[in-house]
Amino acid sequence: MTYEYLLAGLPELKAGSDAPISLDKLNELLDECLTASDKALLNLLRAPMDEATLAEGLKASNKFVREWFAFNQDMNNVLVAQICRKHGFDVKTQIVGEGEVAEQLRTHASQKDFGLNEVDGDWTEILALAGIEDLMQREKAQDAIRFTWLQDRTEFDFFSSEMVFAYYLEAIMLHRWSILTIEEGEKIFRELVSDMKKGVKLD
Repeated sequence: MTYEYLLAGLPELKAGSDAPISLDKLNELLDECLTASDKALLNLLRAPMDEATLAEGLKASNKFVREWFAFNQDMNNVLVAQICRKHGFDVKTQIVGEGEVAEQLRTHASQKDFGLNEVDGDWTEILALAGIEDLMQREKAQDAIRFTWLQDRTEFDFFSSEMVFAYYLEAIMLHRWSILTIEEGEKIFRELVSDMKKGVKLD
């Protein structure tokens, strides 16, 4: 299924700018235009990123959706591993999911880069996230990496369902940054550290 008319009618999204369409309007358009199967995948992307959603996303029928959840799992795991090491927590108990990156983090916790040099891909930007002291800037840096990932993955997916999914995810990020406050960013970090002290696996 392709969505020429839908995507052609949507305003362009630019990283670092305000979203030129409201989420209510965007969701209304998507609900009207998407097929039932694509809407089910979109609903998965709309769901909170908890362990249940992550597990479902990693098994999704759509390759783009599976890779999106895997990418977020890997990026979050790398950041959590670095925070664990900095604060003296056990890395192995905090890494979620399976896969090459998760395994490297669990088994190479003593290495500076967690052995990620053995994993395909450029991990430089993701490894650098933990070094950003300003929590708001760190969150924005994560979203910048996500934004780039989405654009790279859909560069040649003209009018596809994957383009629709990427547009929605990009719009969500732009809207999130228009309302997120410094206090909320600090709360996110405090909750991360608190969960690690309790031995709870992080999403």
